[in-house]
Amino acid sequence: MSDVAHAAGVSLVTVSRAINTPDQVAPTTLAAVRAAVAQLGYLPNLTAGSLASSRSRIVGCLVPVISNSVFSDTIEALTRILGDGGYQLLLGQTHYRIEEEARLVDTFIGRRVDAVVLTGVTHAAGLRARLQRSGIPVVETWDMARQPIDMLVGFSNHAAGRAAGEHLFERGYRAPAYIGADEDRSYQRLEGLRAVARERGVADVPAELILPPAEIEDAGPRLAALLARRPEIDAVFCNNDTLAAGVLFECRRRGWDIPGRIAVMGFGDLPIARAGYPRISTVQVHASNIGERAGQLLLARLAGQRQPEAVVDIGFEVVHREST
Repeated sequence: MSDVAHAAGVSLVTVSRAINTPDQVAPTTLAAVRAAVAQLGYLPNLTAGSLASSRSRIVGCLVPVISNSVFSDTIEALTRILGDGGYQLLLGQTHYRIEEEARLVDTFIGRRVDAVVLTGVTHAAGLRARLQRSGIPVVETWDMARQPIDMLVGFSNHAAGRAAGEHLFERGYRAPAYIGADEDRSYQRLEGLRAVARERGVADVPAELILPPAEIEDAGPRLAALLARRPEIDAVFCNNDTLAAGVLFECRRRGWDIPGRIAVMGFGDLPIARAGYPRISTVQVHASNIGERAGQLLLARLAGQRQPEAVVDIGFEVVHREST
């Protein structure tokens, strides 16, 4: 910075203002400073700046996996909102392991992030207390809870499973099954489906649960396993649209009509649900909205603004297509 100040013929304070608050610097002075910065290839020391301001301008975000396009939509929206507010995103993958989430949160706190965004509301013992002691804003996403750590943006996975079940039963299906992942949000969707089935007089909904992340190639063998136990299955609700597409492919391989022989329903409303044939019925979740609202809540809190709501339920919609 001293080199820039010398080359531009200004003080260190003026260089700092030109970089951090350029609207407070006269146009001719700003142009001189920027010319010196370009000539010298100067990059501000962000660590020194964060020490001086006690702000890192970094928000830590944890997702199960970045390969799932549902989560990537949330990340993209969150990055955009935070970027507009002058913050950068530090991303970590938990691989659906709460112990890994706890380790990464400790790392984020140690790196002095200004806030943390989490996926889900189920955490390792002690994590809630550590985050609350840290004093930084926290937003949990992709679920609902009676007592969030701090702020929450999501929807009820149990209610989404119920809505899927109601959709299937209303269309005359009486022997549904479930293919999902061995993780908390997937279990909630299954329990929602089973609750509707019990109300309709169906005692049990068979399920195949896969160690996450569940991939498209897992769906065919899991469908075969379900049918071996329950040949009468007439509908399959899947934890995501990728698995639903895998079920659809397996049914087409067998030469089965969809939904004539079996109905297929997914979750998430990914592009594959809209592009396949037949198009896949699904539970639509606005993943981008989760990222946008989480970012807005954080920026408001970091700016010291009072917030009228700390819990935002973005809801969901059942989308009826040819597969059911």
